[in-house]
Amino acid sequence: MIRNTESLLEKIRVLHAEIRDGLIEACEHSSLDRLAKVIAEEAGDRIFAIDRISEEILLDRFSNIAQEWPCLLIAEGLGNTGKAVLPAGCSPEIVFVVDPIDGTRGLMYQKRPGWILTGVAPYRGEKTILADIEIAVQTEIPLNKQYLCDSLWAVSGQGTCGERANRITGEKSVLHTRPSRAKTIAEGFGGISRFFPGARSLFAAVDDELVHRILGSPPNSKAAPLAYEDQYISTAGQLYELMMGHDRWVADLRSVANPWLKKRGKPSAMCCHPYDLCTEMIAREAGVIIVNPSGGPLRENLDTESDCSWVGFANAEIRDQVLPVLQDLLKEHLGDF
Repeated sequence: MIRNTESLLEKIRVLHAEIRDGLIEACEHSSLDRLAKVIAEEAGDRIFAIDRISEEILLDRFSNIAQEWPCLLIAEGLGNTGKAVLPAGCSPEIVFVVDPIDGTRGLMYQKRPGWILTGVAPYRGEKTILADIEIAVQTEIPLNKQYLCDSLWAVSGQGTCGERANRITGEKSVLHTRPSRAKTIAEGFGGISRFFPGARSLFAAVDDELVHRILGSPPNSKAAPLAYEDQYISTAGQLYELMMGHDRWVADLRSVANPWLKKRGKPSAMCCHPYDLCTEMIAREAGVIIVNPSGGPLRENLDTESDCSWVGFANAEIRDQVLPVLQDLLKEHLGDF
């Protein structure tokens, strides 16, 4: 168990607000070209100039938290290992997994909000996994033109809490999560992530066939049931869409496609990592179902390099409708996965 949970949760929320405000200021006063400049390759991902801004705020403020909770910090911006023991030389009692910006690409071009993510787990050495996370916070980084921004948090077993803040007035209100109760994918948003070149054709084919098998061949009518998709390049953003009832299902299967890519002489896909998923517990506490492609819980080690695939469903009915068909299609296209 993590001690002084409420105090730690509040400190994380304050840290997130400081990172958010620093990024808002940078986005308002810097050009898109400057923020989007590639400056490094670290811990399994490309680092842009905007990432350094959030990382510097994180590291500058985090030492105060570490004085009270000796920890292992896992985050981008910590070199190739992506890990640091704070204070130096201590025996960690907890693990912090932090993504200072999830959704960098959309945010730096002012297309979609980004998110600040933190998950906290008791320290279990190298055996600490995603399922061990007991506290999670995700905070929206709004676009310059956006005056409302949300934050969501959860303590394991206590449900999800949320807040919506008005950047202009400072007013704050309670934000309630409402996953969709729809029993079908018809006339709803959902789909398979295909953000980057490589396996787009594979995932598009699987997605199209899945909808066809579930909804059938659409009759020659404008009233035929349809299913829609929205490619939000942010894992936390995808989880948010599930929690708020905007999406009914999401599958990020990029790591599953890597053997398929290898056989075709193509480079491995840029995949989701554990730090991208460090707030998935918030979605589960809100009632969203999050599983691996085989249908089991996420149990990846906490690091910055492991490749992860996941599937999220707004409710059990959507899961039961989609997951068996998705698994059959993956076997047909990929064999074992």
